[in-house]
Amino acid sequence: MHLRFLKIFCDIVDLHSFSQAAKLNGVSQSNASQVVHTLEQQMGVELIDRSKRPFVLTAEGARFQEGARVIVQRYDDLVHEIREMHDSSAGRLTIAAIYSVGMAHMSICTREFLALSPKAHVRLEYLHPDRVYEVVDQGHADLGLVSYPEESHSLVSLPWRSEPFVVACHPHHAFSKQRTVTLEQLNHEPYVAFQSGLKIREEIDRTLAQHKARVRVAQEFDNIESIKRAIEIGTGISLLPEPTLAREIETGSLAQLRLEGVVLERPLGIIHRRDRKLSEAACRFIQLLQSQAQPQLSGTIAAQASVVADGVKPFVLNGHTNQSFEEAATLR
Repeated sequence: MHLRFLKIFCDIVDLHSFSQAAKLNGVSQSNASQVVHTLEQQMGVELIDRSKRPFVLTAEGARFQEGARVIVQRYDDLVHEIREMHDSSAGRLTIAAIYSVGMAHMSICTREFLALSPKAHVRLEYLHPDRVYEVVDQGHADLGLVSYPEESHSLVSLPWRSEPFVVACHPHHAFSKQRTVTLEQLNHEPYVAFQSGLKIREEIDRTLAQHKARVRVAQEFDNIESIKRAIEIGTGISLLPEPTLAREIETGSLAQLRLEGVVLERPLGIIHRRDRKLSEAACRFIQLLQSQAQPQLSGTIAAQASVVADGVKPFVLNGHTNQSFEEAATLR
């Protein structure tokens, strides 16, 4: 049984598509289908039920995919480790990030990283938050950059930075003449909100309720860019992370006001799989991200989130103490 067959099978399952998996592996769709047929013949069981649309895994197929994924990942990790032993400055790094981390900021980080590690190869993808978790969990990305990071049985979260919320409004809005505003002053204001069900929406709603601020939701969106465009045409105001408004404040298309009497921040974190040892390239990139974020981290996290090339200095995260990257990979 070829290792390549296992990878093609895992990709078919992960992508829910024979054609996409075939394209990813540089084979024809018929070859990808033949791979599954060959595996089924060798084991004498049906792995994929093709009678259903879309196809579904059989119980045997699900178990086989679970084991095959471990084998493929361990081989991939071994190849990376051997290559890094030969040249510690080389390495392949795939990073999945939510759009609102700032493409300009990430481009600068990537350039600085490549200046320090010129032989490294970095691939940066911008995805919906759910997709970031998905591609990291499936092993298609080494690191994920998300807001309100959540750990799971398969994913570990490391702190990155915290972004204060500000009130964003149209430059001609009455608030634009002020420098600060209280949440109570937002009462009955038309408001452009994040879509219901998003973690950021839940946190903002909770804070508004605590301060008895009742805004009038005019529109809802699942991303910050759409919210900013709605504010620019006068739909309403919104609460947004301050760094995401840099371009609009510079051009004058939006105004921002600091919140008075409340601390409301959006935490950003770095996620990776528990069962995969982070490469030296990944460790160095995390070190760069966290070193740049030091002024924005506060309290315990600021004191403990410093990363060194051979691991992570102890820091408290969700009630656990991480001692190193390797230990973090097995920490529950």
